Amino acid sequence: MDSWIARLFEDPDQLRMGHCQSPEDANLGLGWLYYGLARLMRPREVVVIGSFRGFAPLVFAKALADNTESGRVTFIDPSMVDDHWKDPAAVTAHFASFGITNIRHFLMTTQEFVETPEYAALDEVGLVMIDGYHSEEQARFDFEAFADRVPDHGTLLLHDSIKVARVNIYGPDRAYERRVKFFVDTLKQDSRYQVIDLPYATGLSMVRRCR
Repeated sequence: MDSWIARLFEDPDQLRMGHCQSPEDANLGLGWLYYGLARLMRPREVVVIGSFRGFAPLVFAKALADNTESGRVTFIDPSMVDDHWKDPAAVTAHFASFGITNIRHFLMTTQEFVETPEYAALDEVGLVMIDGYHSEEQARFDFEAFADRVPDHGTLLLHDSIKVARVNIYGPDRAYERRVKFFVDTLKQDSRYQVIDLPYATGLSMVRRCR
């Protein structure tokens, strides 16, 4: 694992976007949680919505590969930040450069993905990571699109969930306010769910269904 982390962090973009990564001590930060949950739960399917350069889908996929049970990551990202995810061959090569071959990427929004045969074919999704467009409305749509497919022992993760802030990752002409926190606050009032906030960097919220 140490050699894989070293290779991962050779790419400086894998140290960005608020997962508390640290190359000095080969520390995945919140990535340890992503990796540990996938190793513990051993899901066959993980869904990741949004990623700047693939840190979360890479870590989840590494865990599934280490489980040796043919798990895969379904990664949904329309490449709104730049063109990084637009060339399928380049996307495959990007993940393969880290030894990862069990990620399938969909160049689309969640709204578009839920209209596809691949969405209809999804059965149980053990883990869902929501880290796409950070409006309250989009966080809700992403959550509701997959919540019913997550089993009682599964978990949904919402990144950037404890701080409201101005975001200009899409450029100054498309700046907007990150409001995932407000959607998470509504989940805390919903008796169907348990919610745990992890107050590191811009925050991560873990959500599971109560039974």
